[in-house]
Amino acid sequence: MLRVTELKVGKFILLGSVPYEVLEYTHSKLGRGGAIVKTKLKDLKSGTIIDRIFKGQEKIEEASLTTLPSQYLWSDGSSSYFMDSGTFNQYSLSEEKIGSKKDFLKEGLEIEVLFSGKEPISIRVPIKVKYKVKSAEPGVKGDTAGAATKEATIETGFKIQVPLFIKEGDTIIVDTRTGKYVERA
Repeated sequence: MLRVTELKVGKFILLGSVPYEVLEYTHSKLGRGGAIVKTKLKDLKSGTIIDRIFKGQEKIEEASLTTLPSQYLWSDGSSSYFMDSGTFNQYSLSEEKIGSKKDFLKEGLEIEVLFSGKEPISIRVPIKVKYKVKSAEPGVKGDTAGAATKEATIETGFKIQVPLFIKEGDTIIVDTRTGKYVERA
């Protein structure tokens, strides 16, 4: 059992018998009252997202999911296909179950497929991944007060803000939790 104050983004919990992934987490302390925890949770079986508020002293059950190292193969628009790196078995997951993680899937990427029993229910993408920049606007120098950025598209089609010196063909590292540029590879 976990106390709700021990939750963090990416944790898997059980509500009833349904596994959920924590997408957002905010801990608030109210004046004289107790603490509350506001969360945004994704149902790993159906893909629906719910908002849930917990009281600070509540306890919840951590979901026991098994993970298999796998490789991303391809997507047909409605499902994505993965191969178990050890047994070469293939699994498919609907785009709804994968959610925003599909923005970071590229052919051959090593990921983890999460299983509830024998059913694949979600994936875990590495935190930092290298991507090739497919297109980038030309950098325009000017009087900038802070760090100047421009929009670029990586090989998966995801659009990201990058520094002005990044150009088409460069390889960059992206934080897949936030979708933000980390550094040039």
